[in-house]
Amino acid sequence: MNGVGKAASERSKAYGSDFLQLDVGDAPAGGMADWLARRLREGIADGRLPVGSRLPPTRVLAAELRVSRGVVTEAYRRLTEDGHVEGRRRGGTVVVAAPPAPVGAGGAVAPGAGAGQGAEVRALGSAGVPSSAAAGGVVLSLPAAAGRDAAVFFPAAPGPEAFDALRAAPARIDLTPGPPDLAAFPRAAWLRAERAVLAELSAADLGYGDPHGARALRRAVAGWLARNRGIRADPDDVVIVAGTAQALTLLHPVLRADGVPAVAVEDPGSLGTRQHLDNSGLDIVPVPVDADGIRVDELHATGARAVLLTPAHQFPTGAVLSGERRRELLRWAEAGDRLVLEDDYDAEHRYDRPPVPALRAMLAERVCYMGSVSKLLAPALRVGWVVPPPGYRDALVNAKRFTDLGNAVLPQLVLARLMESGELERHLRLLRGRHRRRRDAMIAAVAEHLPGAVVHGAAAGLHLTVTFDGGGGAGSYGTGPAGVTDTELAAAALGCGVKVQPLSWHRLRPGPPGLVLGYAASHPDAVTEGVRLLGRALRG
Repeated sequence: MNGVGKAASERSKAYGSDFLQLDVGDAPAGGMADWLARRLREGIADGRLPVGSRLPPTRVLAAELRVSRGVVTEAYRRLTEDGHVEGRRRGGTVVVAAPPAPVGAGGAVAPGAGAGQGAEVRALGSAGVPSSAAAGGVVLSLPAAAGRDAAVFFPAAPGPEAFDALRAAPARIDLTPGPPDLAAFPRAAWLRAERAVLAELSAADLGYGDPHGARALRRAVAGWLARNRGIRADPDDVVIVAGTAQALTLLHPVLRADGVPAVAVEDPGSLGTRQHLDNSGLDIVPVPVDADGIRVDELHATGARAVLLTPAHQFPTGAVLSGERRRELLRWAEAGDRLVLEDDYDAEHRYDRPPVPALRAMLAERVCYMGSVSKLLAPALRVGWVVPPPGYRDALVNAKRFTDLGNAVLPQLVLARLMESGELERHLRLLRGRHRRRRDAMIAAVAEHLPGAVVHGAAAGLHLTVTFDGGGGAGSYGTGPAGVTDTELAAAALGCGVKVQPLSWHRLRPGPPGLVLGYAASHPDAVTEGVRLLGRALRG
């Protein structure tokens, strides 16, 4: 035996002579890498390869199985793309996320599934007396317990604590909208950037920062916006904040000082955003949304001097503000000295065509642009930016100063390094590929398991909205199925081990029942399984 073979043989003993009882004789001809990736995925799902464990080195496993090293490398690559494992150089290949385990007969969770949650997945309709209705070809059959769960986790008038309660609720599969693929966070790149920043940092740099934001990050953000959103801004135009939520909070006194007592909002539109505005005491004026975005004619009728929009990918319907509506909106803003608050929350995530330009790129004087890294890297970083109109900048910086003296400096400098080195763009390209596969998995699963459901917003973003009214447009409104609300639908899904958000949470006026389903943070297998369980909950 040569030196390499002997070393591989010796090292393989540390992993057992038959790792996961793998038998290459089971592999189909020409499908060795597929077979190996599937078997490793099963081992991760059922707990034999728990999160945090290391896979054998490719050379070792290839020698043990007597296959080419390329087979193992390809299997590991597929698991990496799926978000199950992560290569950590000298740390080896580590399991970082588990897909859902298969559901056994009768709806019970297969052994090893849902560890630590004690959740039983059952076919709804077997407990209690169901209430049923037909909606767009979907038969809704809900157990009596769904009403109780709806009252606990999905109140018809959700308060500020609603999101916290839903996040804390145990579930096997989380399809709530919001986060990107967090398992893909570029840990190695972040650590390299952090080490480089610390190596160059002087003692004076560890003092209080600029409430305006670190100069390096403001310069990097200005470059990012120019490359990716078509916005031409000087670094002095950028104000660094702790996410869009803080941007809205800081804008409250600025708007009031400018004589703006009310803000028009999209309807449907983000419940969380609406809660931030409401907390300040600002009046909220709903304006309907259709397939072309906000109805500017209806906006005119409100008399509001400011409007909060998500024009690149409207939340939650996914509508893109059309060219004609954009021109109408800009005429509205210019004619009455009015302000557009542009929440560009996930515009970079487009899959079927390039992102549309930001409104800020068209009318800088009347648009206050807001963005963050929550959908690019992780919400936990709490880093975002505002590019306000010139007349608002100083007041906004003062509001930031008296709130917290400015964001933490070190994360700003690390993020600036990632942006200027090209690492963030490389990460975005990776995310787009992953998110697109997950979106495609959800669309296919909805078509199979929710026949008759109408899908909205598939071209971009991190979520889909489905409605059960049989209508065909983002602004289609009608009567929902008698006796069944979408909060009850969400409760039924949670009872089946799947977390979703009811569309009514994000609406101020009545409309058909619907669900907002996030796909970005879940593996394609989990997305498919979650929609399958959701379909079973709805059909009984």
